[in-house]
Amino acid sequence: MKILQTFLLILVSSLGSLALQDLSKKTLVFPEESNAAHVVLRPARQQPLTSFTVCLKSYTDLSRAYSLFSYATKMSDNELLVFKPKPNQYSLYVGGSVVTFSVADNPAAKPRWEHICVSWESITGIVDLWLNGNSLPRKGMKKGYTISPEASIILGQEQDSVGGGFDINQSFVGEVMDVYMWGRVLSSDELGVVQNGGRLSNYLIDWQSLIYQINGYSVVKPFRK
Repeated sequence: MKILQTFLLILVSSLGSLALQDLSKKTLVFPEESNAAHVVLRPARQQPLTSFTVCLKSYTDLSRAYSLFSYATKMSDNELLVFKPKPNQYSLYVGGSVVTFSVADNPAAKPRWEHICVSWESITGIVDLWLNGNSLPRKGMKKGYTISPEASIILGQEQDSVGGGFDINQSFVGEVMDVYMWGRVLSSDELGVVQNGGRLSNYLIDWQSLIYQINGYSVVKPFRK
């Protein structure tokens, strides 16, 4: 563990203003609409992906479309994108293709924290999405595809080019926390662990050991219920 921590500290120091921090019980707040404010995430390692799981929590009162997790490469700006086009819909893009999941629409409901996990595997093309611990009907796309490495990973904006091309009308306004990514599909038991705040292993992105850089108006604040 000490060797890994030393390596990460050396890596962060070589990347300039990127920070390495445990953000347990903290949130990233995006206070206003912007075509500039975003947070760059640096994975523990870059590798081609034939499967993945991304989990995060979000809190917003937006009713328009916005991006939750944008992973862009030279091959595709939507190489991996978790997007919310409407209050009752979640979309996953892989290699430019998209599947959309719909949930019960309740526009009168107050804003609340939403916990989402989404996974995809190349061998079957199956996409799974869990919302607040409940699974939605599975869908599929991009069977046999491999997600390119050396990505620009961003919270707060949807990339139309690597590291840029932001549209204020797709920016995120609200709070994000507990962002995690693995290069595999989590089992149901593992998803239960994540839902309950437990720890797993082999993270590509780990909120409790996060390498990140804030650009523009975004602020780290303590979590409040």
